[in-house]
Amino acid sequence: MAIKKQKSHELAPNNWVSKSNALNEVRNNRMTISQIRLFTIYLSKINPMNIGSREVTFKLEEYAKIMQFKQLNTTRLMKTADDLLGLTVTYWDKTGEYSSDGLRGFMKCQIFKRFRFYKNDEGEWLVTIDCHDDVVKLMFDLQRYYFKYQLWNALQLTSPNQQRMYEILKQYEFAGAREVKVTDLRELLGLKPGEYSLWQNFKVRVLDASQEALANYTDIKFTWEVTGKRGKGGKINKIKFYIEKNDNYVRKLTFDDYLLEQMQPILEEKLEGFERPEDDCEDEPTKRFNERLRLFGEACNDEFSREEIIVLFNKVRDREPQLIYDDRQLYHYLNDRYNEMLRQDKKSPRKSRFGYLKSLIGQEL
Repeated sequence: MAIKKQKSHELAPNNWVSKSNALNEVRNNRMTISQIRLFTIYLSKINPMNIGSREVTFKLEEYAKIMQFKQLNTTRLMKTADDLLGLTVTYWDKTGEYSSDGLRGFMKCQIFKRFRFYKNDEGEWLVTIDCHDDVVKLMFDLQRYYFKYQLWNALQLTSPNQQRMYEILKQYEFAGAREVKVTDLRELLGLKPGEYSLWQNFKVRVLDASQEALANYTDIKFTWEVTGKRGKGGKINKIKFYIEKNDNYVRKLTFDDYLLEQMQPILEEKLEGFERPEDDCEDEPTKRFNERLRLFGEACNDEFSREEIIVLFNKVRDREPQLIYDDRQLYHYLNDRYNEMLRQDKKSPRKSRFGYLKSLIGQEL
């Protein structure tokens, strides 16, 4: 029987993700869930033994669904391209330890160097992404110190914490356990310094939520316990995870199934040019405000109207004024509360998801 040749931009439904331990140990990498999912799919598409596969192409429809667009236009594509090209990773220098003068070497570099959006000879709109030269050594020629997993494990996880927890523990699956300092775990998860600072919040929102998600949707599950000497006031310093194979997951979600379950984005314009004339008519303050509203909308998966997003924005401004000057913190703040709203709504459906989300602003999660 003849086998259909796969086009360069067609993703296999059961791709494997190969990830070096060094790449998995990067710190403070604060991606959105859509960015993490795109990066994971990118890793599943490359051949880690062939650097020539570093440039990965997606159909526009695939890319839009992975990024969970509800509306599709050139402006949004440019915004997500800027965000992707601005992503960085930080990892420690070979020494890895503090020197006698209190300094520690590190490397910080971009993940992607090029984003291209274009129409091919067949009239298809495509998105092509290429990794940065500085991270090539973390992605290719993997001979030792790497782990693998099938892509389906990442497709049903709904938060960056869940996705990162899966990879942090998957790396140690064959060892069966991993002991880690809480401060290191927070950095590996990409949490901000003040995020889930109370132990109970960290336990419920990170540990318990990840434990439930991994048991339901991935090939591993875990239990954990507090280990080591506690700090001042009983502060928990270390956790030990026990990792097991999991055969009770809900299902293996193929990439094709995942795409089918995503909402088809609405095309707002003909994708023939790279400028929207109406944007040229906006003054700078208006343009800046609209950009922030779009970012706020994306943090809520574009579920709410512009008027509702303005209400949320104003409430954050009133309750958390220190966040207003940092777009990334703003995004993560609202996205965390949106994910909490989804989690609670799944347990007990709310009459007004918008009203419930609004009530979470100003609260400690």
